[in-house]
Amino acid sequence: MLKYRLLTTLILIPIVIAALFLLPPSGFGLVVITVSVLAAWEWGQFAGLFTQAKRITLAVLFAVGLLALQYSLSDLSHLIEKPLIVYLLWAGMIWWAAAILLVITYPASASIWKSSTALRLLFGVLTIVPFYCGMMVLRTQGYENNPYHGAWWLLYAMLLVWGADSGAYIFGRTLGKHKMAPRVSPGKTLEGLVGGVLTATLISWLFGKFAPVPVIPENLLLISAVVVIASVFGDLTESMFKRESGIKDSSLLIPGHGGVMDRVDSLTAAIPVFAGLVLLISSGFGL
Repeated sequence: MLKYRLLTTLILIPIVIAALFLLPPSGFGLVVITVSVLAAWEWGQFAGLFTQAKRITLAVLFAVGLLALQYSLSDLSHLIEKPLIVYLLWAGMIWWAAAILLVITYPASASIWKSSTALRLLFGVLTIVPFYCGMMVLRTQGYENNPYHGAWWLLYAMLLVWGADSGAYIFGRTLGKHKMAPRVSPGKTLEGLVGGVLTATLISWLFGKFAPVPVIPENLLLISAVVVIASVFGDLTESMFKRESGIKDSSLLIPGHGGVMDRVDSLTAAIPVFAGLVLLISSGFGL
């Protein structure tokens, strides 16, 4: 299993970086839509759609909706000025605030999850669609002046989440004693969370020092800390939904890693929160 996990990682990382820096916004958007559609297909299980026909139908609906959204945006270089994108980012941030409450109050909150298939599907929309919007807003920010400006910021957000996840794993395995959310994910500890935040702090400092984009380090550090916490709860939220659905992995699409949702669960929270904090609440990429 570890061999497949490492091999898959070595293959995926260059593909992700190439998509970030080599594809035009429209092509990058199609890649994100593909990831989002696969995530939607997996979400069907969480919502109780266990037949392939229903899950494929759900994936097709997401594909049609996201393609319609992308092709309705005539200018991909000014997405944060589009009211629909702004509303979807706000919806994503509000959803993740609510998801944190669902995790904290679990298992009492399980009654909300079980109350309606439509509600479970809505949670999927609020998870996946703002993720797409956040990815596109970050990638296209400042594109007219510097085609790689947004790519660097999006790469930073990804490295922040991946680095924090690795730091949390290492600290949790070596020092973890106090369970963070034992009823949702018994393996996660408060020590791991601290390790993840410390790792993210180092990544934030290095990025502020060496990245070829302007940064105010203190502001970046504060925003990054919030994003890391959101990413942790993104992971916990998917764990909670899988637990309630009786599912171990969202699928077996990625050898050694499980499904697409298993790989992007933290990013589905971190990306819209990062984009929203920077572009809707902060002063933009002057941070």
